[in-house]
Amino acid sequence: MKLEQLDDNRWRIARQGRMRTDAVVFASEKLVGAIGGDDCLKQIANVATLPGIVGSALAMPDIHGGYGFPIGGVAAFDLDEGVVSPGGVGYDINCGVRLMRTALARADVEQHLEALLHALAAAVPAGLGSRTGGVELGRRELDRVLERVAGFAVELGRGSREELDCIEAGGCIEGADAEVVSWQAKDRGRGQLGTLGSGNHFVEVGYVDRVFDTEAARTMGLDPGAVTVSIHTGSRGLGHQVATDAIKTMLRASERHGIFLPDRQLCCAPLASDEGKQYLAAMAAAANYAFCNRQLIAALVGDAFEHVLAASTPGLGLRTVYDVAHNIAKIERHVVDGAERRLCVHRKGATRAFAPGHPDVPERYRQIGQPVLVPGDMGRSSYVLCGRPGAMEHSFGSSCHGAGRLLSRAAAKKRARGRDVRAELGEKGVQVRAASRETLAEEMPEAYKDVEDVVAVVQGAGLSALVVRLRPLVVVKG
Repeated sequence: MKLEQLDDNRWRIARQGRMRTDAVVFASEKLVGAIGGDDCLKQIANVATLPGIVGSALAMPDIHGGYGFPIGGVAAFDLDEGVVSPGGVGYDINCGVRLMRTALARADVEQHLEALLHALAAAVPAGLGSRTGGVELGRRELDRVLERVAGFAVELGRGSREELDCIEAGGCIEGADAEVVSWQAKDRGRGQLGTLGSGNHFVEVGYVDRVFDTEAARTMGLDPGAVTVSIHTGSRGLGHQVATDAIKTMLRASERHGIFLPDRQLCCAPLASDEGKQYLAAMAAAANYAFCNRQLIAALVGDAFEHVLAASTPGLGLRTVYDVAHNIAKIERHVVDGAERRLCVHRKGATRAFAPGHPDVPERYRQIGQPVLVPGDMGRSSYVLCGRPGAMEHSFGSSCHGAGRLLSRAAAKKRARGRDVRAELGEKGVQVRAASRETLAEEMPEAYKDVEDVVAVVQGAGLSALVVRLRPLVVVKG
């Protein structure tokens, strides 16, 4: 696809063929050179063909190929004329990140890193099909999780109600309906709450290495040198099954409603249709499950810290900074051409980044903007940013979600042959435990873009602003 440079941080694929609008890619000249090794540009151009799209089809600087939509894709649709697509959310519904801060300094944990690694790996079940994070649910209890979410974990004594304000949407997506979630999905999810899963999911202990915005960092409780914990996972097998079920339905719906699909993976249904409404209700339920999953893992992390450091959780100061969804479609209000409209915003591998003053930003963060959590890779750094007005103007309140893959999993494994990735990371001061050697190879740092290049783009484009940089110390991979 031909890219036309608009400015230092934006490139355009001009409307052509069946495209209803332009596609805009947020990227630097350096990152553009790393884009295009897969079909991601073709995919974002295909998104621009869907009915009822509002504004441009957008791609964040961590863009790479995905199912239907590229990962890093953002698109908004009119509620009357537009569509909802499972490919615009992904299989891991509400894969997201929770960031926690502690009252500990790096020096407090440096002598305990190996013990923390073992304790976290023992406390948080990880790996493909991992089960039983300490909560085995009956059908009624699971339905309550799907509709009431993170609050259910609080009822179990895992967390506080004050924490719910630090979760996107308060940890509960409106419109969830457990009745439209299939029994297969519920069966897969019944024993997986409090589990990490596989692939790029992780629990990471790090520390605040650099502060860019002192006021925002202080508001978030992220002091220089402070120890942090990041949790990256989603809705596990339940969300995957919800997506699988919906794709079968949407393939039929696309044909029935006469929707042209340049790629069958973009199967969709009108938002106003029964199929569209049912998918939104099931997707919201899976998203709620993911919020509860991260809430329970956070409690297990607290248990591991207590065990190793022989202190109570209040003494450790372990508190949630924020919890964001990366794969979701949400009904939101946005100003388009000077008028406020209700839209369905798809974010697939993208983070909500609402600006200061927005009513959906928790009161404690309203002056600085919503926290934006951007993990990097195991060997380099991660970043915390906050939403800026430019996101509301240019990206429907969205920002990047991570470094973004540079190599496919197969290419990463090929490059890792004959190497000891764990030992290489150890030499950098990072202790790692993974469910398999294959996972370590697939997730090696070289498989990802440099997250520093990625966040430089979203800051340069005015979508979000740097607050702190985090460096990893201990990583447990799925």
